[in-house]
Formats: sequence, structure tokens, C-alpha cells
Amino acid sequence: MTTAIEVRDLRKHYGDSAAVDGIDLEIRQGEVFALLGPNGAGKSTTVEILEGFRQRTGGDVSVLGHDPAKPTRAWRERIGIMLQTTSDQLALTPREAITHMGRLYSSPRDTDELLAAVGLEDKADTKPRTLSGGMRRRLDVALAVVGTPELVFLDEPTTGFDPEARRQFWELIESLREGGTTIVLTTHYLDEAEHLADRIAIIAAGKLAALDTPSGLRARATDSVVTWRENGEQRRAVTDTPTATLRSLLSGTDGEVEDLSVTRPTLEDVYFQIIGGVE
Repeated sequence: MTTAIEVRDLRKHYGDSAAVDGIDLEIRQGEVFALLGPNGAGKSTTVEILEGFRQRTGGDVSVLGHDPAKPTRAWRERIGIMLQTTSDQLALTPREAITHMGRLYSSPRDTDELLAAVGLEDKADTKPRTLSGGMRRRLDVALAVVGTPELVFLDEPTTGFDPEARRQFWELIESLREGGTTIVLTTHYLDEAEHLADRIAIIAAGKLAALDTPSGLRARATDSVVTWRENGEQRRAVTDTPTATLRSLLSGTDGEVEDLSVTRPTLEDVYFQIIGGVE
């Protein structure tokens, strides 16, 4: 697959402090790539360097074949950026905002088609401040993709959403991927990264602590928890061979095992294990 972003030995120092300390990344064209990490880990600094908003101290960076430290208008037109509060202060309606933003690009998407794509056709002439948080974030996505970008950066896109709004937003992101758009997503929601991302990078203390598919990351934690009730007491076994544990348990039981359950490691379990192991 074609590489959309390539990063080698990326470093960003502030005096003696290293915000980013030798990160290597390769993001493929058309994939959803999630960046996870605690606050202060360096993920926001990394993304801002990729977007061309922050200068790096060292390393090599290529975004769509161009060095973001030397942005050009033509390169800017190929990327879309969704910030955390893009539309909150707008006085324009969604239709007006999309039309206005579209005039900045040589090949903008049709306003009505884009309103429909993000689910805002019924709110097209409503002032943003009267829209729900989920609707404003839909407008933020529309403004990020109005120029038909090849690559979109989404910064904490569903912060503050209720569960239903998050699910609707996920469907929107999936539709962008189906159209071939490369998406770089930063989020604090591990279930969101697991649902949307083809691959996940975990950054901690300015370093790349892990890079894998969601299933590959989960597989790093081998211990499962088997629980059951025996003679009125709750029993619990932590094991890396849950099938063998169940087989042994069932062999000594004539009937049903009461309250039997097997809990496998979640992505959240692996995440905390990884960042906890980085100094």
C-alpha cells in the first residue's frame, strides 16, 4: 500500500526536555490510524508537527510526499484538520460555513451533498450555537473535508458525546474511510480506537511504546480470569490457558458450573500495562 505519512527519528525538545524522543511511524494510505497516550505523552506535539503547525527539533517527516515544515498551498489543500472547537464560535449557519470554506479550495465538495453526508441537511440553516454538541462536531468534520482532502486529522472528535451520538459519528468516520480518505485520529476513548482504527500507536513519555492492530495489542496480554461459584463461595483463577482451566473445572463437576465466566484482557488492560511500563 502507498504510504501517506512517514516519520523517522522524530524529535521535539524544549530546552533539556524532550516532548517527542525518537518516534518512527509509517501510516498507510486509506487506513484509520489512532494515536493513544496519556496527557503530556507527546501525541499532540507529534500531530501538530505532521500538520505543519509546529517545527521539529530533528528527524525526517513526509506527509503525502511533502515536508510539513515547508507547507505550500497545494499541500494544504490535500489535508483536512478537525480541531477540538472549530465551529463553536461561528456565526454562520452550516450551509454558509461550508460554502464559505469551500471557496478557499480549488476542488470543493458540493455543499448540499456534504450536508447530507454529515447528517446536517435538516439543520443546514441553523446557527451553530443552537446545535447540539454532536451536530457541531458533524459540522467540524464537514469543514475539515470540504476541500476533498486525501488525509484528515481528527483531534478528540467525540469528547463530550453521549453514546448514541458517538455511534453515529463512528458511522460517519467509516464512510470517509470507505471513500479512500486516510484518517489520523487522536482519542482518549479506547473503545473508539478499537472500533475505528486499522492500527493503533501508543505514545508514552515521548516514545513509541507500541504499534499494532487492535487485536494484536489485545493479544499481548495473555492472562484471562475464570470465575465460578463452588459450595456457595466465589472462586477465581487467573490463567494464560483458560481452556485448560475450564476443562479441568468441568471434569470434576457432574452438572452445571454455577456463575461460570471467562474474562479475557481488554484493550484498556493492555493500554495501562504498556504505559505503566514506560519510564
